[in-house]
Amino acid sequence: MAGTALVTGGSGYIAGFLIRQLIANGWTVKTTVRSLKREAEVRGWLTVDDGKLDFFAADLENDAGWQEAMAGCSHVAHVASPFPLDVPKHADELVIPAREGALRALRFAKGAGVRRFVLTSSMAAIAYGHGTGRDLYNEADWTNLDNPGVMPYPRSKTVAEQAARDWARAEAPEIEFASVNPAAVFGPLLSDDLSTSIEVVKQLLEGKVPMCPDVGFGIIDVRDVADMHYRALTAEGIKDERFVCSGPFLKFIDVANILKANLGEQARKVPTRRMPDWLLKALAVFRPELKQVVAELGNVRGGDSRHAMQRLGWRMRPPEEAILATAHGLIERGIVKV
Repeated sequence: MAGTALVTGGSGYIAGFLIRQLIANGWTVKTTVRSLKREAEVRGWLTVDDGKLDFFAADLENDAGWQEAMAGCSHVAHVASPFPLDVPKHADELVIPAREGALRALRFAKGAGVRRFVLTSSMAAIAYGHGTGRDLYNEADWTNLDNPGVMPYPRSKTVAEQAARDWARAEAPEIEFASVNPAAVFGPLLSDDLSTSIEVVKQLLEGKVPMCPDVGFGIIDVRDVADMHYRALTAEGIKDERFVCSGPFLKFIDVANILKANLGEQARKVPTRRMPDWLLKALAVFRPELKQVVAELGNVRGGDSRHAMQRLGWRMRPPEEAILATAHGLIERGIVKV
């Protein structure tokens, strides 16, 4: 099966690999970017058949461009969503564009007669606000928005996915809606435009993190995230499905040890000591961006991906492969000097 699909956020990390996979499998792809000034750049690093890919300017917070982007599409992967490195002053800075962007894409998808809509959500919409005592989460779980400690990013992903699901059920039951919920995404680099997750490996290699805080994340390779999206777009009968997309949960020290064990002298700046919790909390007083790291101290938020394996026939690479692919990409591109 192949047709015409829209992939939103075409300059993004996951979207790039998904566009490649769709075109490699015979699809025609349309994609959105906030400004067409980036089209030549993105085409340059996607390296796909230009005749199979069209760009449209569209923004999550504006209707302009969406009708044209959706026209003629049978499938949509809504990948675009804000994910800043720093914590915003108010959660609404993330919540509103994430929610309104998803609803906007759905409304125009309905108008265009789209049959299937796959939303890129996140483990952030599943595993937060539950307190201690749990370390593995699945598709039945939702981040607890009643917990005031839930940070803006997981709050935005949860609100956006819930709003999109509710709207699709009520307003567009003819659309097969599903979500993919990735953990932290690593893997090969397509460009020098780094995703937030990649910054973890970059800062470890550069020695910017002097010690490893007691914080971690589920790890998944970007190629496997794109493949899950592709399978969700093409598998039969996935209406209302939700797919956890996560490999093993690793702490900073685990990632550091993988880099140390495999990169030799190139990993000489990577820290090997654990950071005391009190020190991180003290640093956060002077560096507000560390508050979201402090909130994660000691937490384990593993994702159970067995449903996607059983339902979609999906498989994932080991986390070491994803981490080392990131490191090699950063070094080979000269982004990290070693």
